[in-house]
Amino acid sequence: MRKKILTGLLIAFLLPLASFAWGPNGHRIVAEIAWQHLTPQARKAITQILGRQPMAMIANWPDFIKSDTTHQYDHTNKWHYLDFPANIDRAKFNELLAAATDENLYTETQAMMKELKNRSLSKDKQLFALTFLVHMMGDMHQPLHVGRDEDMGGNKISVMWFDKPSNLHRVWDEHLIDFQQLSYTEYAKALDIVSAAEAKAMQKGSIADWMYESHLLADKVYSYTQPDAKLSYRYNYVFMKDLNQQLLKGGLRLAAILNSIYK
Repeated sequence: MRKKILTGLLIAFLLPLASFAWGPNGHRIVAEIAWQHLTPQARKAITQILGRQPMAMIANWPDFIKSDTTHQYDHTNKWHYLDFPANIDRAKFNELLAAATDENLYTETQAMMKELKNRSLSKDKQLFALTFLVHMMGDMHQPLHVGRDEDMGGNKISVMWFDKPSNLHRVWDEHLIDFQQLSYTEYAKALDIVSAAEAKAMQKGSIADWMYESHLLADKVYSYTQPDAKLSYRYNYVFMKDLNQQLLKGGLRLAAILNSIYK
């Protein structure tokens, strides 16, 4: 498993970019912020799993394996999202969340957390669980991964991004982040400037709380973005703060989870 993951990471750099959640930079930003907020115990435990490989470098593997022609990972495709109807209140959200018992972003995030708490788990299985947990915490904070089923989280909503054809999902996966023209380390450093008290406040809540928060942002995105809209500087201005907050929260919350696992 370890060899497969590392090989997948190397191959991935040769693949064209598809519409991955947050895109490669977004997931690495979340992982890098998380790494900076890990306790010494958590860093030690994760280093024993990853060796000298940075945590940011495993963050995109769950997307890259979608190109695996053996289809051995096809069952993980549904782990990246959980769709909801538009403009539902928290009570309805909770009801639908409880009813979503198949494999999905909510159930599998918790499953990977449970796996990592099992100290007898093999190193390969620990690597797999850690990789998916890092990735899914990024997915959870990309609002269109808790978007709407009828348009596949914005994938079916065509838009123009600076006069080039795209779709709403890809705008949030890649275009907004890439428009900032920062490497993932530069971006993580630029965002990670909150006080300890502010970071602690962002880390409060549950998986369900964080998913509902992302869902509310998805409603905002849908309400603002019309099909075939021409998006450019104004769109970046309107949503840049939301984008940055989601990346930062994803990283801080991932750190909180990993710190709780590796006490």
